[in-house]
Amino acid sequence: MGKVNIKYVSQEITDKDILFEDNHLIAVNKRAGDIVQVDDTGDESLDEKVKKYIAKKYDKPNGAFLGVVHRLDRPVSGVILFAKTSKGLDRMNQLFKGREIQKTYYAVVRKRPEPSEGNLIHWLVKNPQKNVTKAHDHEVPGSQRSELNYKLAGELEGYYLIEVNPITGRPHQIRVQLSTLGTPIVGDNKYGYPRGSLKNSICLHARRLRFIHPIKKEPVEIVAPLPKDGFWEKFEGLIE
Repeated sequence: MGKVNIKYVSQEITDKDILFEDNHLIAVNKRAGDIVQVDDTGDESLDEKVKKYIAKKYDKPNGAFLGVVHRLDRPVSGVILFAKTSKGLDRMNQLFKGREIQKTYYAVVRKRPEPSEGNLIHWLVKNPQKNVTKAHDHEVPGSQRSELNYKLAGELEGYYLIEVNPITGRPHQIRVQLSTLGTPIVGDNKYGYPRGSLKNSICLHARRLRFIHPIKKEPVEIVAPLPKDGFWEKFEGLIE
């Protein structure tokens, strides 16, 4: 059975969606289904919604600056960080480029990973026309080296929770690397799960970002609560 699409319904950003904010940065708990930047679907993008939130909150009739620092795939939920100033954007871009951001994700799968923890290295090639990424076990023309660490965090009712710490940040990286391990993410029929989600979501959640604030030079930890969808809540006790 393939994916069943439901109509995307845009929801505005409110105070309850904000995980962190200061003069330079703002972090949002992204809903699965929200697209980070505008694409050919014409759906309202998350960055536009955050701009509206800032403009309204701080009474900026001419709009607000917002820089996209990184991205999450549309069906993925969790913490996403934006820059409110050009200085913040430049500095955060440097941190991401230098891999000075610690990222933690959680994924739910139906097959126990073997081994239960490890390091995965692949060379990924993205097909932009089909929006699909293919993993190779060796370097091929046009490929990007991709690396992550993972470990089994627990088991519940026949589902397995995997903690993932990506070292690189490639399009669809976690999705295709876990699929190549033989453990496709629940709902991700693009990468091997037998059924798509009715909610335009997959069971992959960006849980945590840790970094040294590039301007204040203070440690920052931003944690995104799990989605309240009747499924993710079951795994709360398995997560640190």
